[in-house]
Formats: sequence, C-alpha cells, structure tokens
Amino acid sequence: MTAPPNSSAYDAYKCSSIRWLEKIPSHWGISRSKHLFSQRIERAKKEDVQLSATQAYGVIPQDQFESMVGRKVVKITLHLDKRKHVEVNDFVISMRSFQGGLERAWAAGCIRSSYVVLRPLKELDSSYYGYLFKSKRYIEALQSTASFIRDGQDLNFYNFSQVDLIFPPYCEQIAIADFLDRKVGLIDQALSVKERQIELLKERKQILVQKAVMLGLDPNVSMKDSGIEWIGEIPAHWVIKRLKYVLEERNERSKTGEEPLFMVSQVHGLVVRSEYHEKAEVAASNVDNKIVFEGDLVFNKLKAHLGVFFKSCIPEKGIVSPDYAVYKRKAYIDDLKLLEYLFRNPSYISQFVVRATGIVEGLIRLYTSELFDMPVPVAPSDEQREILRFIEKVSEKQDKAIVLLEEQITKLKEYKSTMINSAVTGKIKVPGVVEPERQDLEMA
Repeated sequence: MTAPPNSSAYDAYKCSSIRWLEKIPSHWGISRSKHLFSQRIERAKKEDVQLSATQAYGVIPQDQFESMVGRKVVKITLHLDKRKHVEVNDFVISMRSFQGGLERAWAAGCIRSSYVVLRPLKELDSSYYGYLFKSKRYIEALQSTASFIRDGQDLNFYNFSQVDLIFPPYCEQIAIADFLDRKVGLIDQALSVKERQIELLKERKQILVQKAVMLGLDPNVSMKDSGIEWIGEIPAHWVIKRLKYVLEERNERSKTGEEPLFMVSQVHGLVVRSEYHEKAEVAASNVDNKIVFEGDLVFNKLKAHLGVFFKSCIPEKGIVSPDYAVYKRKAYIDDLKLLEYLFRNPSYISQFVVRATGIVEGLIRLYTSELFDMPVPVAPSDEQREILRFIEKVSEKQDKAIVLLEEQITKLKEYKSTMINSAVTGKIKVPGVVEPERQDLEMA
C-alpha cells in the first residue's frame, strides 16, 4: 500500500534495537515498556461501575457495551471488592489481547481480577499508544512472547514487559494521534457507508426474490385470496397445495457410511463437509446416515427457527446426519430450488417455529408431519422456470455488486492498517511535525 497523501519520510533515521522494528526517526527514544507503564494494583472502589474490555470499543462501561451490541452480559454481583480499579487512559491486558492489541480505558471503573491494568508512568499520549498497541507489528511482537496452550492463556505483565517500546517526543505523539484520528475517522465513515450499501443490496435481493416466489413476475396479474391468512393473496391462476402432495421424504440409509458426508452451511448451502471442515469432528461411523441425491431438498430439523432448507446441487450421492430430513420431488414443483427460496420467507420461518416441537431456541425440532401439513403457492411449470431464471439473474447482479463492495472494504482496511503502522512507527512524518535540526541532535 502507498503512503497516505500529504505525508513524507523523516530526514534522518537510526537503527532500532527493538526487534520488531528496523529503523526509527533519529530523534525518537526507545524505552523498556515497564519504564513507561506499571501495573495498577488498586482494588475496586465502592462507586466503581463494571467495565467490559472489548477489542472493538476498548474498555467501556458494561451497560454501554450492552446497548451497543444489543444483548445482555452477565453482571458479577459477588466479590466486587476483588476486582481491579481502572482509570481513564489506562490500558488493559485481557485474555484476547494477543489477538488484537491492548485495550484503552475510556471510562473509570472496575474490571475482573484476571486482567492486567497498565497505568502510564510518564507524560505520554494515550491516543498515540492506543494506536501503537493496535498496530500489526506490535501485536505480532506481543504474540511472539508466549506459547499458548489454549487461546489467551498466560498473557500477562511479563509478556508486555518483553516488548520494548518507541517513545517519540510528546508533541509528536499528539500530532500523530490527531492525524490518525482524522484519517481513521474518514476511513471508518467510508467503511460504514459501504457496509450499509451491502446490507441494502442484500435486502433488495431478498425483497425481489420473495416477491417473485410469492406473487410471480407480472405486476398486473389478477389476484385472489389464497384462503391462508399468513400467505394472503396469490395470482388468480396459481393453486395452493399442501406439502404432502409436493414432497416425499427420502428414507434411504447408507449401508457402509463411505459416501461423502454433506452438511448445511448457511453461507454456502449444502456442501461436502471435508471441503469446509478438514479437521472437524465427525461420528465414528456414518452407517445408517441418510442418503442424499442431486436435486433433493435437505433440512436440519434442529434448525427450525432458522428455516434453512437447501437443494443439493452436488452431482453425486452423499449422506447427511440422521438429524437432517431429506425430501425428494413428488409433484407440482419441478425444481425444489423454488422451495428453498420460498422457505426463507419470514412468514414461513414463523410457521416453522410455531409448528416445531421444543422449548429452547436451537433445540426445537420440526417434524415431517408438521412440515407436510403446510400449504404452498404453486405456479404453472413454465412460470416456475421463469421465476427461477429471474432469481438467478437478480442474484448474479446483486452478488457482483456485493463482491465489488467487499473488495473495496478489504482495500480500505488494508490501507487503514498500513497507515496506522506507518505513522506510529515513524515510517511517515505526519503533517505538522517539525524535526529537530541535525546539529541539535548531535549535541544531544
């Protein structure tokens, strides 16, 4: 990636004794990390609010985090006095810090005792070190200090102290942080716009697909009441059929278990498991698993709350878990891909949940008898083919646009990462920074 506009290199560099950096500006200092930060060992105060350490938002009040992510986090009510006190602009080493850098505290409060709290020892700019601790080169250096038995284990002050730090002049720390605040803010705005565009494209695609399978393609067609309240009106020349007349359950079982094992992926559809989960745990024996043929409709009965049905487009016979249901075409619907689209309609998903057996979401099961009792709108065969061609064309167009936006997002994120790394390590000189004269450096 190229350097950001309006930036340049420093006039003079020196070799760095820091193993994760080669060269730094000549007038920058190098310090042992424990000389810049020490552990804060204060226990929680009575008035402290509970904090959450997050990679996305830093260390913020737990209530604020809950509102941002839209879900509740279990609050600790016992032994609060044993939690650690945190001040604004401290940094926290959490169990996941080795994945995404140290977390800056944006609020004062208390945090779980297993975390390490770092307090600044010198006059330094927390915004600058916030960027430094999130830079790719620093995270790689931090990762190299420990051998983890499992993710996040034993990341502590010792690990932090093994990574020496650069120490630019205080005024430059502020200038670099201000520069990055502006540039990163603009990039994040652009990312948000593109991510929203992707959401809108997906919503648009879903609307067009659902309208096609429920109402057809002719906006001027005469309509009639389907007789089913949650389906509503359908084209007058369509009919309503119960699924027991459309589908037939396939109960053929594997005698050897040697056929390719299939699985349902909400992103990729029905796929060969080994191609997506090479090391995934599988049953000791696949004997008596259900057989699937190309063109069959496959459904994980335990995922009724998601309504995930997929037609098999795999040109070979395979097997699926006994927890899956396999259906073959019986009559009226020529291509079961049409039902795959239809069953993603919110009205059908709601009916799946209502008709399923179970209490806890994720553990409810939709039985074939309940599924087969459900009605579906059926168009003439030639119209079914037209609808599928339309959906294929719409999907191709929307998916191309989404891929293009995803590529732009990837490039923006790479640019953002490169810019942060370059600015905090001195590879570029940000606007407003004035270097000391060479003679001043030599006298120093």
